[in-house]
Amino acid sequence: MIIQHDITIALTKGRILKETLPLLASAGIEPQEDPDASRKLIVKSTVPRVSLVILRGSDVATYVRNGAADLGVAGKDVLLEAGGAEIYEALDLKIAPCKLMTAGPNESGGKCASTRRVRVATKFVNVARAHYAARGLHADLIKLYGSMELAPLMGLADEIVDIVDTGKTLAENGMAPRELIADISSRLIVNKASMRTRHRSVRAIVEALADAVTAKSSC
Repeated sequence: MIIQHDITIALTKGRILKETLPLLASAGIEPQEDPDASRKLIVKSTVPRVSLVILRGSDVATYVRNGAADLGVAGKDVLLEAGGAEIYEALDLKIAPCKLMTAGPNESGGKCASTRRVRVATKFVNVARAHYAARGLHADLIKLYGSMELAPLMGLADEIVDIVDTGKTLAENGMAPRELIADISSRLIVNKASMRTRHRSVRAIVEALADAVTAKSSC
């Protein structure tokens, strides 16, 4: 892979990173140092002029949107919440699958009555607002950053909007998933300006990753 420009790729920490690194390796891009062991904030890759930066998922879109990173890997949930301004969603990497759903206590009967307001705890306030508005409900949104399941249990909220993987945490806390908002996977995103000004380099990486995704899917 020949890269003609300096390119920075922002990667999401945690599970997404673990599933992204093999795809990058298949595309010929590997970190020169172990991201978990290194204290460097920017890690050089095995491809000249390509660097990697490891960030929180919610920050990846911000770095790409503002041009601090040319490409990034982020969950679709983050992109739905943050909006797509200045970001081009280039590729579904088909990794870290989960669902963005509403959920609530088992004993409440499954769904909130359509004749009343609903209190919703979530970190996805924009997504939640749009979802409940589409149902004709007014949602009083309470922004939380973790332990969403606690909010209905403590009487803070009627429902939550959150990522659901296996549903085990919900079940262990007497809750159940209700409505599907979106199927989520991780996406390769590109800064729109970088796509114009560094087109050949960006396209080379996008195409290499697309080939890696295809090869993985065919296994």
